[in-house]
Amino acid sequence: MEVEGEVPATAAAAIANGLWGGEEASPAPFSAEQLDVEAYAAQYSGRTRLARLIFVADRCGVETMKLEALRMAYDEIKRGEDVQLHRDVALKINVRLGPRYGLDQAWVDTVSRRAEQRKEKLENELNGYRTNLIKESIRMGYNDIGDFFYAHGQLSDAFKSYIRTRDYCTTSKHIVQMCMNVILVSIELGQFAHVSNYVSKAEQTPDSLDPIIVAKLRAAAGLANLETKKYKLAARKFVETGIELGNNYSEVIAPQDVAVYGALCALASFDRSDLKSKVIDNINFRNFLELVPEVRELVNDFYARYFGSRNLIVVK
Repeated sequence: MEVEGEVPATAAAAIANGLWGGEEASPAPFSAEQLDVEAYAAQYSGRTRLARLIFVADRCGVETMKLEALRMAYDEIKRGEDVQLHRDVALKINVRLGPRYGLDQAWVDTVSRRAEQRKEKLENELNGYRTNLIKESIRMGYNDIGDFFYAHGQLSDAFKSYIRTRDYCTTSKHIVQMCMNVILVSIELGQFAHVSNYVSKAEQTPDSLDPIIVAKLRAAAGLANLETKKYKLAARKFVETGIELGNNYSEVIAPQDVAVYGALCALASFDRSDLKSKVIDNINFRNFLELVPEVRELVNDFYARYFGSRNLIVVK
């Protein structure tokens, strides 16, 4: 009998190791011809773009590609305010890109000084709002402080600030904004129980949700289920993700990722009937698959030949 979320062991390993890059994954060096780092990074924005570039640098066995990823990450960081990430990437570069790409202590000092001033201003404003019991201003004040902490890489503090807005939400729109902020930070913190929890909270708001928000929530739920190895549930969430997602959630996931994650999870866990109805004949999900032709062909070939055993997935 098929059990929800359980998949053949080798298929599960293929998903976990090749897709999610957990601690047990074996880094597989790839050639420079296989990845255009700039085009790959362009699919993402914000801290996720940095995380993806650093991931490439850490896992890539091609020195030129590794250094290109680190160079792009360094330049991107200098446009932001996360001084610790700047230190980390400068250390990874280790003078291999020349003096321009070393630790910029003057920049660190300037950003840190400006951050202290900004933090003090935000905290003073929030204290004033709390003294005057202005509910909406208090909510916005906590949001501003959360955004400040997030921009500076202080994710736990950002999480706490976003959570505190909950008591000052007066509309469904406020609740959804709070949930989306908490989901964003929780994904980066790896706290996927919070992701699932706040996806549910957002979906339970009484007002109808914007289709883009619905698509973001489906994608976030897919990631949470993928992380907890509930591959069938993950597949369902990804194939239900609306095409409205587009590039609107690039701070978390690219539409190409939805195609890859959804297809591989479906191949590992769906039976033949579900694969046909929920993936191949799913007009909405087909739009995602068109972005990754290799995966689309893999799904079609797998279904056409139906290998009987789902214990082996070969990705081109």
